Amino acid sequence: MPTYVQHAVLGRIPDVFNAEAIWQTPGLALFSRRPLLRDLLERSPREHKGRAATRCFSHVTLVLPQEEVDDDYHLTRGARARDLAQTLTTLHQKDFGDLLGSDQVRYDVVGDTSLAPGEIEVKFGHAVYLPAPDEKILYNVSVSRDSAIWQAVCPIYPNQRLVLIGGEGGEASALARGWPFGPDAALLILNDGPDVPPVVQMRPKDAFDCRYDPRSGYYTIKSQREPQGGQRLLLKIDPSSAAPSRGSNAPASAAPVPIPVTPDAAPQALTSGRPAVWQSRAGTGPIDLTAVPAAVNHKPDNRAGESDATYAPLSQQRVSLVALALPRLSRYRDTGALSIELPFNRALDLSTDSQSAISIIVDAADELYACTAAGRQRIETPVTFAPIDMRTLRLLPAAPEMSDRYRALICLAQPVSSGVASGARFTFGRNSPMLAALRLLDSPRFLKHADGVNATSADRIGLSRSAFSFEAVAKGYTIGRLSATQALYHLDDRLQFVASVGDVPYMLPHGHHLVAGHYVLRFEA
Repeated sequence: MPTYVQHAVLGRIPDVFNAEAIWQTPGLALFSRRPLLRDLLERSPREHKGRAATRCFSHVTLVLPQEEVDDDYHLTRGARARDLAQTLTTLHQKDFGDLLGSDQVRYDVVGDTSLAPGEIEVKFGHAVYLPAPDEKILYNVSVSRDSAIWQAVCPIYPNQRLVLIGGEGGEASALARGWPFGPDAALLILNDGPDVPPVVQMRPKDAFDCRYDPRSGYYTIKSQREPQGGQRLLLKIDPSSAAPSRGSNAPASAAPVPIPVTPDAAPQALTSGRPAVWQSRAGTGPIDLTAVPAAVNHKPDNRAGESDATYAPLSQQRVSLVALALPRLSRYRDTGALSIELPFNRALDLSTDSQSAISIIVDAADELYACTAAGRQRIETPVTFAPIDMRTLRLLPAAPEMSDRYRALICLAQPVSSGVASGARFTFGRNSPMLAALRLLDSPRFLKHADGVNATSADRIGLSRSAFSFEAVAKGYTIGRLSATQALYHLDDRLQFVASVGDVPYMLPHGHHLVAGHYVLRFEA
């Protein structure tokens, strides 16, 4: 891999704010056995023809011991660091003026606790960029291990061509927290401005699989050095609010389907207006309808001699729990409820033990949070989480007609079903044994109280003892509200709001949903 970041540590410098001691004038080069900043820039030109340098690097980051930087800020408000950058800029322009062309010389001084007294770390190269004072951010780069907790990595500016992301001990220009691939691996982002989506490449190329998911809006990077289920990293490149739009062909708010990109096909990718990944992608595969029934047009065509009767179920009619409705706890302050926390295990089933891959929390202020081993982060709907491969947990916003009672809907990765006999009327509620297996939150462990005592089932918030009755009939299910205080909502087969259910008997079509308490129930034929 080419050297995108030139990196060196200069030692034995008595005064780390002495620009001349860091730079080293040409006349002293013969008497020094250790290269200083000027020598490093001269030995590593940006462009050269034969052995002669034709262009030099002009952006340099100086890393000083953190204690020295802190003392300078406390005593002089950072004046020594500013003087150091200005003096080195002047020396750089004086000694390499004929190799700069139209490039501006820029220096930045930062601190690091890992450096010993008298040490200075210098970084420059193709992937080192320092923005102009008035330059706006074009993209914000963040990474995640579980799709729930995202850590900011670095911004990308309009004139910044390359970004090299890696972990501790590598030669990267930006460090990613929790980098799982080791110091020899790096992630390269190529930016050609706001009109062209960035191109993502992993190095070494043959050691990683890199795919862009347009539905989730992020890249999934997996190591191929390890067996199935090895390390992975998720990468998100979000346009800044100040970034100009890309035009009608590729709006920043909607990520289009990417095309394969290889080094040989890079020019095609740069003009396509689509997110680009260096490695080819697999097909989009079947439609992912998490806990939502497939529409009629998704059913396979009948083969010769077959009819729709081939697909008719032989079992009795069923009711399925397909989603959990998170309430607005601010409506229930008198109960003392502080939060509802729903943990999901690695299979994305509601967890009954302490081991969970991700937890979804709504607090007393009606704020939503995702919690994983990496931490806790506030979230907004709609959002999709993929803490493990192959399965996703999807959160939808509550419809406006339901938003006074509900904060969000959590679509279950795997619905929970129960059979229902036709020709009989049943009831659903806290005191009803019918469909009790679907009331997954009938436990005090999910509800947190201010007094620390968890003795109340979460079902007591929003679900009556006898909420509604239902009876399977030819055209669907007859729904009857049994409690005047019970809120019931009709959602269609795509979980879109249809109507509120009142005291008049209500006909619910097959495949549609009814929301009662925490439960979104699908009534199937």
